[in-house]
Amino acid sequence: MSSVGRGRGDGGSDRGGDRGRGHRGGGGGGRGGGGYGDGGYSRNYASHQDGGRGRGRGGGGGGDGGRGNYSSYRGGGRGGDGGRGNYSSDRGRGGGGGGYGGNGGGGRGRGGWRSSPSDLHQANSGVERQLSELSLKPENQLIRFSSRPPPGTIGEKFLVVTNHFQVEIDSFLNGIFHYNVSISPEVVSSKEYGLIMEELRNLYLQSHMNGSLLAYDGRKSFYTFDLLPFNSKEFPVSVKTRQYIVAISLVAVIDLEKFRQFLNGKDVELPQTVIHALDVVLRQTPSSIYTPVRRSFVSTMFGTSKLGDGLEAWRDVMAAAFIEQIPVIEFVKQLLRWERDRRDATISDVERLKIKRALRGVRIEVTHRGNTRRTYSISGLSSMPTYEETFADRECGSNKHIVLYFREKYNLDLIYKALPCLKVGNKGESLPMEVCKIVGGQRYTKKLTNMQTSGMLKVNNLRPGERLDKISQIVSQNNYGEDPYCKMFGIKISGSPTLVQARKVPSPRLKYHDSGKENVCQPRDGQWNMQNKKLFMGGNINSWVCINFERDISDSYASNFCSRLGGVCNDYGLVFTRNSVLPPKRGNPMQVEWALDALYGEAMRRLKPRNQPLDLIIVILPDNNGSLYGEVKRICDTNLGVMSQCFLAATVKKMNIGTLTMASEKMNIKAGGRNVVLEDALMQCVPLVSDKPTIIFGADVTHPSPGNDTSPSIAAVVASLDWKLLGKYAPELSAQAARQERIEDMFGMCKAHFFSFYEENHEKPERIIFFRDGVGEGQIQDVLQHELREIQRAWMNTFNESRSPPITFVMVQKRHHTRFFPVNKDFNFYDKNGNVLPGTVVDTGICHPVWRDFYLNSHAGIQGTNRPAHYHILHDDNNFTEDQIQTLCNNLCYTYERCNRAVSYVTPAYYAHLLAFRARYYLGVDSSSDGSAAAEHGESSTDHQLKPLPRFHENLKNRMFFI
Repeated sequence: MSSVGRGRGDGGSDRGGDRGRGHRGGGGGGRGGGGYGDGGYSRNYASHQDGGRGRGRGGGGGGDGGRGNYSSYRGGGRGGDGGRGNYSSDRGRGGGGGGYGGNGGGGRGRGGWRSSPSDLHQANSGVERQLSELSLKPENQLIRFSSRPPPGTIGEKFLVVTNHFQVEIDSFLNGIFHYNVSISPEVVSSKEYGLIMEELRNLYLQSHMNGSLLAYDGRKSFYTFDLLPFNSKEFPVSVKTRQYIVAISLVAVIDLEKFRQFLNGKDVELPQTVIHALDVVLRQTPSSIYTPVRRSFVSTMFGTSKLGDGLEAWRDVMAAAFIEQIPVIEFVKQLLRWERDRRDATISDVERLKIKRALRGVRIEVTHRGNTRRTYSISGLSSMPTYEETFADRECGSNKHIVLYFREKYNLDLIYKALPCLKVGNKGESLPMEVCKIVGGQRYTKKLTNMQTSGMLKVNNLRPGERLDKISQIVSQNNYGEDPYCKMFGIKISGSPTLVQARKVPSPRLKYHDSGKENVCQPRDGQWNMQNKKLFMGGNINSWVCINFERDISDSYASNFCSRLGGVCNDYGLVFTRNSVLPPKRGNPMQVEWALDALYGEAMRRLKPRNQPLDLIIVILPDNNGSLYGEVKRICDTNLGVMSQCFLAATVKKMNIGTLTMASEKMNIKAGGRNVVLEDALMQCVPLVSDKPTIIFGADVTHPSPGNDTSPSIAAVVASLDWKLLGKYAPELSAQAARQERIEDMFGMCKAHFFSFYEENHEKPERIIFFRDGVGEGQIQDVLQHELREIQRAWMNTFNESRSPPITFVMVQKRHHTRFFPVNKDFNFYDKNGNVLPGTVVDTGICHPVWRDFYLNSHAGIQGTNRPAHYHILHDDNNFTEDQIQTLCNNLCYTYERCNRAVSYVTPAYYAHLLAFRARYYLGVDSSSDGSAAAEHGESSTDHQLKPLPRFHENLKNRMFFI
């Protein structure tokens, strides 16, 4: 019996389907002609419309296929090698080697052909037959998002202004025409795409395109209001002496009827094609005025701010870092912090590396050729100083010194001859730094220094009133009413921001230990303090040592600091033994691993007769060595299996009581204690949590920085162990392909958590609440489809059951642009800066018309304008009301154990973020991009060998070492 390959289905009249796994593909296929891809079929196949062009790859050896998406509405798939077809407006994929997709894969395509009605009918019959079989399996059904129930009612109502502006589309606009753009030879840079399309407009817009406005996305597509007088056509274009062929072909007519139904609250799928088309249209004019930065815009017209080291911030409502348009020599002086002109100074290897990292990929222009300003891209630095650098001079047929060449050719005596030359272009030509100037408008995407980050925060931290004024100014300046693209496409944008109704959910009561003068606390404005309070449950630190990597702090001072720290811990209820196992030890910052290994070994020899573990290592770090922190955490977490608490030298010197109090709270959690609990949890009255064993998850994925193809993405999942108190969370980690957003090992990590929950409580979890952080909007369905199934499968596998308990799956988003602003100065709802108070909920007006979501501002603003968290209840077997889920989310924000403040989103998801970020240190990486940003801008890496992720030590299992 032949087996079928796993397949990614993509054919059908409507989107649907569930990701599923088939069996290993069997048959192969020879090299064929032009396949039409049996996987897809026309939206209107009954009328036998001809399809478009087909492409296919031959059957290959019938190995494993891809993942499949199939339901009664979505079919097709990919086996070992699959064909790819295009019938009318839908795309289908044929499966090679017998994959789900109809009748197997076609051969290697030679451009394809238009399909006859009989071809389509045969393909449709095969697809429908296989879909009817697949739809019988529950795991293949598409998971529907939760529908919106009535809005919440708890809390006092008030109005807020949002930065959302009403958009209307004229009824005369029935469709938008989508055209594909293909340029050959292949183009790489966005700038080159723009130049080619601009020349195309100049040459052919009036003569061949009826003068239509083309809303171009900068790459492969443009949209028009009118149908162009051709379905496909090729145009020759010349840019900078290079010849190109621009092929334009009609892809689809985008129907706006479903979009209007969606806006009217009908339960129809949000047509992303319409959203993308309208987004491209609206960005046309701003893109010609401002500088696009991903989905935002910045400009120098709103001012710039110096960030230091050759960088500046360009402002808008947001800000981004750009490299200053200055001579390269000036950039280097700022980067190396030269306080005086050092013309003859050489640079160290460390300084050379710093310059190279900062300038690689930066575009420069030469200044020694008068009005001829050629531009180059920096690829590196010369290995020798300029005075030793030579090049092959074609005129004299021998090598010539750079210094001599510039003197003879340009009458220019080079000054900074001790510095290396810049290597530019593909051939690595050498240019002296002092004849080069940085081209303006280049965004700086590398990691900012602490000084630059501080400067950027100051630029971005506009108070709510200032931010709203800036937004209104920009909307007025954009003048959408006169925008030619908006007028052509019938788009009308209100000039006034939208008012919506909000509610203020009350803060929870918090419980501390009864021995304190104040054992119950009602936070005010999202914050409280430890005055007159004792930790709810104190832990024990019976054995500890201290290691000092800062040479300016003496052993006696380090000892006094530890004594002071221990006193604060004991005052609040954390039992901290007075005497350390060893006197404070000094460590060499250049030999961190050796120092920690030696310290741990000596301490364990002392503790062995008592059969006692080492509970804590206190680490004193230099103020100016950020990488040392990551090294310490990596060694303690993965090698030694011991808790660590790090302090900067400046903190040790100040011995500030507030800082020591915060440290004692972190240490208490690491020691197994509890700082504070929700009073409702203690009284067993949290709705849909306290009535039966409930496990609460938090999950996040952190991605490597752009350009890093060897580090994996790291998935972190934490889960509650003490379901009655909702305070203790166990960690699990896994590595996966770079920039892969969905958690591939969700099954394994959840199974470990279910087992740990059972060990801790001697009961199975009978309810699951899952908070998922960091998912981009385009990946929501894929993530839900995969991860929800894996959670269910893990529970059933762990407890050998046929069905899983009810699950509520909530996605938390922080990467969005929504903000709230005050209507008046009523301090019942706003703080002194104009931010809405903690507990502010918005679940109407700007929310999804059909699916379930709400905005919650749970935290007190420190500076700038607060960003509320956006919660999407994607799946809810537990049938939470809006009041119940909103109150639970708000209350969980008060259980974050690292500080006495409510945090900006639910604690379990926050802990998962901390854990994932912590694990990057295990790879020797001290930074990463946030949440799913990297996933939005790159594909998963399969061509590079990924670094393995070391696992945290067994001693730290089920312990909150990442706090």
